[in-house]
Amino acid sequence: MVRHWLRGWLRWCLAVWLVWGLPGQAQIPAGIPEMQLEWTEEGVFLSAALQFELPKLAEDALHKGIPMYFVTEAELVRDRWYWYDQHIETTARYMRLSYQPLTRRWRLNVSPVPFEGSGLGVVFGQNFDALPDVLATMQRIARWKIAEYQAIDPQGRYNVNLRFWLDMSQLPRPLQIGAMGRSGWNLSMARNQRLAMELAR
Repeated sequence: MVRHWLRGWLRWCLAVWLVWGLPGQAQIPAGIPEMQLEWTEEGVFLSAALQFELPKLAEDALHKGIPMYFVTEAELVRDRWYWYDQHIETTARYMRLSYQPLTRRWRLNVSPVPFEGSGLGVVFGQNFDALPDVLATMQRIARWKIAEYQAIDPQGRYNVNLRFWLDMSQLPRPLQIGAMGRSGWNLSMARNQRLAMELAR
């Protein structure tokens, strides 16, 4: 009787371990720990450091040759005490991450416009030997121009909403259906920051 109870307890412990993993192996929380805004005579620039790990299901799909799509979006808004905040401009950057099983290399394509089904369009592409290297590139945003100088009124108050997410709508239809409501596919983060009105020169 005691042996039977002990076996059941051990099975339960094993199931919990398989679901939650060992201590210290938890996935890094997704977020944007660093974000900087700069207003110059050349425009409004955004720099940031993103923090995330690829969802396990997304990584498995990549190893099977299925590309993943990501979007980085920056929205510039002006504060208005008497009404809703005024939308000034939205700028986006689109990324396509793929893995070639034959060459065992990763490729990252970056475009200012959404990728079309008929092709990659005008994009910047890089090849990588290891996944950590390509993720490090995706997680770094350096002086990204998100608005023109003329978009800013020196008398106003402005905020920038930065968002990054895995674009599920770009997945093959069967994967979209299978991923619905599954947390193993979730990857999104956001941060809001006020724009300093001192003009950097």
